[in-house]
Amino acid sequence: MIQITKCVHAEIIDHAITDKPIEACGYLAGKDGVITQIYRMRNVDAATDHFTFDPKEQFEVLKKARQSGLEIMANYHSHPESPARPSQEDIRLAFDPNILYFICSVEDVKNPVVKAFRIVGGEVSEETLEIVLV
Repeated sequence: MIQITKCVHAEIIDHAITDKPIEACGYLAGKDGVITQIYRMRNVDAATDHFTFDPKEQFEVLKKARQSGLEIMANYHSHPESPARPSQEDIRLAFDPNILYFICSVEDVKNPVVKAFRIVGGEVSEETLEIVLV
């Protein structure tokens, strides 16, 4: 199970809705097993079906998180027109077995869905999310 603050959970959804029809993306950070910080990033491809981080922005976010005493616990992206489950491309590009992969589906903007997955060696397992007020 992974814990995420209610505020960060809501901001993932807001970012996904705001950036629709392109995929929103970013990092999620925290400590002691609780995600407490979101870093919205720009999808340099501005694509509706995949995302790419800007390497310079990615480095700056990693540096900022470290300076704040946080660890990167997950990356996230949205699926503007499909369910919250990893695509074949998501699985193929999941290189880091130590972080989680969050997907926010805004296929139905009135009922957005956020799910977290661990992807290791092409094997996908869904993690249970607990939304906390911390």
